[in-house]
Amino acid sequence: MRDLPFTLDQLRILKAIVKEGSFKKAADSLYVSQPAISLQIQNLEKQLNIPIFERSNKKAALTEGGSLLLNYGSRILALCEETCRALEDLQNLQGGTLVIGASQTTGTYLMPRLIGLFRQRYPQVNVQLQVHSTRLISWSVANGQIDLAVIGGEVPNELRDILQITSYAEDELALILPTCHIFAKKSNIQKEDLYRLRFIALDTQSTIRKVIDKVLSENDIDSSRFKIEMELNSIEAIKNAVQSGLGAAFVSVSAIAKELELGILHWTKIENVTIKRMLSIIINPNRYKSKATTTFSKEILTLFVTPSRKKISI
Repeated sequence: MRDLPFTLDQLRILKAIVKEGSFKKAADSLYVSQPAISLQIQNLEKQLNIPIFERSNKKAALTEGGSLLLNYGSRILALCEETCRALEDLQNLQGGTLVIGASQTTGTYLMPRLIGLFRQRYPQVNVQLQVHSTRLISWSVANGQIDLAVIGGEVPNELRDILQITSYAEDELALILPTCHIFAKKSNIQKEDLYRLRFIALDTQSTIRKVIDKVLSENDIDSSRFKIEMELNSIEAIKNAVQSGLGAAFVSVSAIAKELELGILHWTKIENVTIKRMLSIIINPNRYKSKATTTFSKEILTLFVTPSRKKISI
């Protein structure tokens, strides 16, 4: 077999340039000089005898050949990482890396607790957590960049035949109010009372907002009738706004455990209505499943679920 016209380092550099958007930022991320990055790309273009980047653009834009190389190069690098994890497994959890993915709310409030427990039992294993939208996380699992993920949104249709999707647990959505609100004195409220409240919500393009609206609709609650006082870009900002008396909000129960314990937010129940969504675990069954992944699934993921009700325990 003839020598390959590229090296793994060159593929890593190419991927970093595209990810960071410039040669300089890629050099900084790889802790090398910009001239060294430029030289590697020049050598790669000579070896392949094709231009990889458009020279007319200030931003690092790929040519058609460059895009093709990036596509295959990313798969090669993912397979190399998978090989390393398989070899590390021979040491029986005495090392190696576990890459976990999660959608926004799950990754912010649930996964850190689970990862902390795993690290207490297996401190030699390096655990990385990637938190993005359900769509981005799903693609990363499909591409082999993430070993396992816990998500709250819908897996893209084009990935449903590729990924193994397993129902994990029910995540209840809580209606939170300021402790001084008049409804906070009631044991529960009616559905119609919701339309009298002022709401704090995530922006309409947010995946979490869409999931919440969908779940509310399934419970015959029309969120389009809500009086939206303001839209914010994070769950933490929403909790602070509610705590300050600016309105009400629907958030995951897992996001308010600390506030409920401190008594600074009120979880208001709606009569005869329990609003919940299903969290899912996704893996790529065609990729190597490491011992760390299997151990995390069997020993850790089950700890925060009430067995009889398959419900997240806070």
